[in-house]
Amino acid sequence: MNLANRLTISRIFLTFVFMFFLFCNGLWPKAISLIVFILAALSDYFDGMIAQRRNMVTDFGRLMDPIADKILVLAAFAAFVQLQLIDAWMFVIIVSREILITSMRLFALNKGKVLSAARAGKHKTVLQMVVIFTILGFILAKEIILKYSTWNPAWEKAFRQGIFILMLLTVGLTLYSGLSYLWQNRKVITRL
Repeated sequence: MNLANRLTISRIFLTFVFMFFLFCNGLWPKAISLIVFILAALSDYFDGMIAQRRNMVTDFGRLMDPIADKILVLAAFAAFVQLQLIDAWMFVIIVSREILITSMRLFALNKGKVLSAARAGKHKTVLQMVVIFTILGFILAKEIILKYSTWNPAWEKAFRQGIFILMLLTVGLTLYSGLSYLWQNRKVITRL
């Protein structure tokens, strides 16, 4: 197994570590969960860069890289539903889109066709990561304030409204990217 593929597998492992610390109480576990998520996100960048530069692109990497990405992102959103920071219906839309598009891409790959990611899908991924980092930042900031001061309920309300707006944008872009991807690949899909 080459270095790029090891980084891909490490992202799945780091997802479980991230989840463990996110659900632990206290400031330090929340800080560790943010650091682990950052490391997992960076592993996505580096495994692709290493695979391209060192000519390490493999069938395993093509298969597992998008799966590892989805595991990381969907685990974060599932955790936020459990923590009651986002609505469950938003998560259902996001996970449905990811399962549909990833399944279609894997099926096409199995038939020898590569369906490249679309620009809208890349924008969707960037927005999802921004939202995840924003929510993790909020969780950490709240823990810091609770440790050294008193938490103001007005801050909680303002932040939850901000999360809701960001999530509406994310869900909208998720739906748009999924539908546009299906439309762009309609001819390929009907031939599979």
